[in-house]
Amino acid sequence: MIRKRITKSNHKNPRRRAKAIYGVLLALAGFSLPAFQVSSAPLDAPERVEGEGPFERLILRGGILINGEGAPPRGPVDIVIEDNRIVQIKSVGNPGVPIVAKRPEATANDKVIDVEGHYILPGFVDMHAHIGGSHQITQAEYTFKLWLAHGITTIREPGSFNGDEFVLSHMKKSQKNSIAAPRIVPYFWFGLGNKKGINTPSEAKSWVKKIAKQGARGIKFFGTKPEIFKAAVDEAKKRGLKTMMHHAQLDVVHLNAVDSARMGLNTMEHWYGLPEAMFTDQVIQNYPLDYNYNNEQHRFGEAGKLWLQAAEPGSPKWNAVRDELIELDLTINPTMTIYDASRDLMRERNADWHTEYTLPGLWEFFQASRYAHGSYWFDWTTQDEINWKKNYQRWMTFLNDYKNHGGRVTTGSDSGYIYKIYGFGFIRELELLQEAGFHPLEVIKSATINGAEALGMSSQIGSVAVGKLADLVIVEENPLRNFKTLYGTGHIKLDESNKPVTVGGVKYTIKDGIIYDAKKLLDDVKQIVKQEKEKANNG
Repeated sequence: MIRKRITKSNHKNPRRRAKAIYGVLLALAGFSLPAFQVSSAPLDAPERVEGEGPFERLILRGGILINGEGAPPRGPVDIVIEDNRIVQIKSVGNPGVPIVAKRPEATANDKVIDVEGHYILPGFVDMHAHIGGSHQITQAEYTFKLWLAHGITTIREPGSFNGDEFVLSHMKKSQKNSIAAPRIVPYFWFGLGNKKGINTPSEAKSWVKKIAKQGARGIKFFGTKPEIFKAAVDEAKKRGLKTMMHHAQLDVVHLNAVDSARMGLNTMEHWYGLPEAMFTDQVIQNYPLDYNYNNEQHRFGEAGKLWLQAAEPGSPKWNAVRDELIELDLTINPTMTIYDASRDLMRERNADWHTEYTLPGLWEFFQASRYAHGSYWFDWTTQDEINWKKNYQRWMTFLNDYKNHGGRVTTGSDSGYIYKIYGFGFIRELELLQEAGFHPLEVIKSATINGAEALGMSSQIGSVAVGKLADLVIVEENPLRNFKTLYGTGHIKLDESNKPVTVGGVKYTIKDGIIYDAKKLLDDVKQIVKQEKEKANNG
């Protein structure tokens, strides 16, 4: 089975393919990798031919504004953008009646778009967005266009597994808008490029100094010794770098979410390390005695039982951990979407978008395999799914409680694994936050201004406000009523003639003042997938 998967891909060397997969698996398990184990980079994104603009002056007329800061929708409004900055937001009337108010004047040289009845939101921020590499058999154009087509204008690249040169070069191209891509904020996984690993606090500080000079914006940890972690975080603060951490089970006993937050961690990923901080009658997760972490069905099967081993909601321990993390200003980036298949495998395997939008090599990567990370369906049972459903209930309860008491929760997708496709996976995260108890306006806030704040970029992006960059999403349907209308495949409903129709999908994504036709981007992706399927069939 593995040989078949390798030969169907565009990788000629099975040993290299296996090494790339194993390298990523080790990284996600928490090991520090030598440089040669970084996955090979995908094809570079081509020079941009999509998108109109930027314009000296752009006016959006008559939209309904959802500003991302928690305010309710209001409209119609006219938004004026000059040189990629929002310079005016003007209410011009009331819904359902002709506009009679004085409106910002336009000249013959201005670009004017009538968006009456459309909803205008800030560009979305995906806080856990891997570009993908040889292990997933993707290409940068595919990934970038799917993100833009779903309104994602900023991504945090957590780990830069493709190597610093690839990620930094695409970050610079995106800054110049020479490629069609979201804004890229690169975080390097701890030890990237260090062949011997990082074994002392002084080595940690030297490494942080080096990556700061290279252009990294932050560090992604998986787990390490506390003294090494503390040294790296302290040096990162001096250099203006942010930090994020996947608290891998291999190190969580001596460095859980509370421990790392006390040392200055900015963001925790997923949920690992949080239940462990709330144990009351144990120190270590209740592993079966035949457990092996490198057996991914063991890893994810037992992870689905972890939340119920922690303190009860509302208990003194629960409240103490919640309140301390809020006081320490720890951001939680849960990425619930990436574990969605654990509680309903068939749903994710048969999602609407796979046929036209999933690359054949990526689809192969998703299939059950003891080599590929996240492909842990060796014998996934009804009971496994029930365990994960209960796990989600407790996890969601904590997230909602954390938000309600003032904690910052953001949105990230971690797509490219476990049947999650770029862009589509992010929209699912919005739905899951609503399931957790977030009001749709709170969901949008998590997807926009909260992410910008966590990145230290809220003065530039994250909300629709005068003085900020022109990163916007324009949709015809009300996303607050139904987040499913943000999927690129749209939402199916009955029309007045009792016939099913498909509505929704993002209409325009505006990044740095450049207007992208989201549906045209999706068409481009369809062609990429179609061509790759033809190659696979003919190969």
